[in-house]
Amino acid sequence: MGKLLIVNGSPRAPRSNSRRYIEQVLPCWGETADQYIALRGGPLSPEDCTDLLLVFPLYADGIPAVLMRTLKELAVWRGTARPRIHVLVNCGFLEPEQTRPAVEMVRFFCKRYGFPWGMALQIGSGEAILNTPFSFLVRRGLRRLAAGMRAGRSEVLSVRMPLNRRMFVWASGRYWTDYGAKNNITAGEMRTMEIEGG
Repeated sequence: MGKLLIVNGSPRAPRSNSRRYIEQVLPCWGETADQYIALRGGPLSPEDCTDLLLVFPLYADGIPAVLMRTLKELAVWRGTARPRIHVLVNCGFLEPEQTRPAVEMVRFFCKRYGFPWGMALQIGSGEAILNTPFSFLVRRGLRRLAAGMRAGRSEVLSVRMPLNRRMFVWASGRYWTDYGAKNNITAGEMRTMEIEGG
């Protein structure tokens, strides 16, 4: 029976969408799983795990810095039985293909440091997809990801909202406006934060 170690590589791990994805993938795995938060620091020890799942959001077309620290720890790890590394990455773009550079970074890491490469799930449509009627697509993708991991396959899966770009831009504008209203942030303040990089 395999043992899974899940690394939450989000800079806002405790309240992140990565945490929500992890909560949904655990029942799909159906075997022993441990969790590790990259932000927390401390040594990462994948000694007794057969599979390692990296869950993170896309940051500037790549991997968040907190997860880079974890990969550096793995690069110098001297264990003999190396776990198979899998990736679950989500992005705010409609197209899940935008996450491809981050997936390729991890794949290159695996090749360079001798870790078996496994499954990847690219999730587009931003964090909003979990709060829409399309969330069933994510659950289906997570089940396929877990099944592929258990079977030892290497495959890249993708999930996105079945919307055209115009509809997605309209819906995402509504989502962020509502989000701002819930947090007492006006549309003008949101535009100012966007301009200032806040």
